[in-house]
Amino acid sequence: MNILDNFIVFEGLDGAGTTTQARLLSDHLTATGRSVFLTCEPTDGPIGRLIREILSGSATVTHHALAMLYAADRHDHLYGEQGMLEQLRDHDLVISDRYFYSSVAYQAVDVPKEDVLSYNAPYPHPMIIIYIDTPVSECLKRIDTSRDSRDIFEHEHFQQAVYENYEQMFSEISEQIMFCRIDGRLPIDQIHRQITAFVDQRMSIASP
Repeated sequence: MNILDNFIVFEGLDGAGTTTQARLLSDHLTATGRSVFLTCEPTDGPIGRLIREILSGSATVTHHALAMLYAADRHDHLYGEQGMLEQLRDHDLVISDRYFYSSVAYQAVDVPKEDVLSYNAPYPHPMIIIYIDTPVSECLKRIDTSRDSRDIFEHEHFQQAVYENYEQMFSEISEQIMFCRIDGRLPIDQIHRQITAFVDQRMSIASP
């Protein structure tokens, strides 16, 4: 298994809080003196922008095409100019809000899992995965409170299938990967403390 050192990935359903917690962890690590590059998927690059149009419903492609677009965006995210591999040469750590585990969880609802895995097989695994485990009902309630509309994936039946895909995938996660499951129903600050304790311990970072 190819594991990329100093690479941390956040995963969870839409509305689970991955974006907030990735930012908070980045701030914490920066405060300890680490140089951190914070990023996300889909990216802000040309392929990522197309994906966002599709998610909003303003563009339409087949399920297989969308799965391949995610994989293509990920390739550029890793290997392109200013991509994550380049950032790891310039920073101590890279933190990504979502990675190919999201593709397996989301795209495998409508595309055979074997196909999604094959599209993403060349990509390295992160050193640490932080999974914010939040019930579907809670995630959808947060989305409805914070936004005017949902994207094409943000509906109960689909999100439940995504949740089940995550559960199956992470039940089989390699012991070579440092995996942290956090209860996403906890208050934001409590989730943050649990994450920082996990990361600090495993990276021997002195807590402030």
